[in-house]
Amino acid sequence: MIRCWEHVERGEDDPEDSTPSIPEVTITDLASFSPDPGTLTGEPDNLGIAGLPTNFTTDTAEHTRDGELFGFPIRVRFTPITHTFHYGDGQSQASDTPGASWDALDQAQFTPTDTSHTYAERGTYQARVDTAYGAEVDLGVGWFPLTGQLDIPGTPQTIRIYEAHTALVAHTCTENPTAPGC
Repeated sequence: MIRCWEHVERGEDDPEDSTPSIPEVTITDLASFSPDPGTLTGEPDNLGIAGLPTNFTTDTAEHTRDGELFGFPIRVRFTPITHTFHYGDGQSQASDTPGASWDALDQAQFTPTDTSHTYAERGTYQARVDTAYGAEVDLGVGWFPLTGQLDIPGTPQTIRIYEAHTALVAHTCTENPTAPGC
């Protein structure tokens, strides 16, 4: 009888047993790497007029963090997936873009955009943008996407909405300083 296989037990000093293995990385493991929250900007200058669109944008962008996870060096790349604009009046809107300024869109002020909002009443509102990030990790051998997303709440910004009143007049205030509204 020929023995073609012999069971060998590995001892504690076997080099194969002393090599640490990399544990599975999940999206929740990356929360400590803290992706950037979005900063909301209302255009123009966090001000608006009731009944007219206020344009909103955020500065979120893809970014990378370096660190250590489970004792291993790691790079994490966060990519914005969805921006949820909370306007402070009970309304919100999700967008896959961070919005763009009226100048960048080559539009006049107070025209609607994909991320604009029209307030019904004057007042002061606390608006914010929450960002959902996807993540990829690099353990030194290339980027690997992770399943899921990290939801990062934004910092509230004060948005002031004013009323605008207009009147039809026959002359400017320079021409007739005692006219109504002058």
